[in-house]
Amino acid sequence: MRSHPVRRGLAQSLLWGLLAALPADGASAAATDQPAGKVSGLPVPRYVSLKTDRVNLREGPSKDHRTAWVFQRAGLPVEITAEYETWRRIRDAEGTEGWVLHSLLSGRRTALVMPWAKAGAEALPLLDRADESSGVVAQLQPNVIASVKGCRDGWCRVVIVMPNARDLSGYMKQEKLWGVYPNEKME
Repeated sequence: MRSHPVRRGLAQSLLWGLLAALPADGASAAATDQPAGKVSGLPVPRYVSLKTDRVNLREGPSKDHRTAWVFQRAGLPVEITAEYETWRRIRDAEGTEGWVLHSLLSGRRTALVMPWAKAGAEALPLLDRADESSGVVAQLQPNVIASVKGCRDGWCRVVIVMPNARDLSGYMKQEKLWGVYPNEKME
């Protein structure tokens, strides 16, 4: 979760985002489905996860910028939308954007189970196979974090880490997860 919102400096944050999104040589970006970031060479946008339980989300790409949020949930999926030196602009499932140090991010893929669902929404089944008629392993509430092990044909194989219990492994429809792109294939 995050805490203490600060809303000032949005224009400055947007300006840094625009500057970071421009190619370094001033040329227009090549027309590709997923262009590579100029710093990392990895696709932008892309999903990653938070490495630690405390990650400051800043208004711009330096420690001189104010902290807009503090994420307090390791493993939370976020989307990298821009790169600037050692900083990455990220967006969370609620659409909040800001800058974090790249060292606070992990390439480990995770996803949130239906974060857009309202409080008290019906639980979603975690299935033992990628088939609507297969057995139910567990019922998952919205906002549960799942480790994504692979996605194909509209289904994702996920693992739910259970403290003090055996982890749960199964399949969910890709459209029910935030942290994977529609029709994204992962092995």
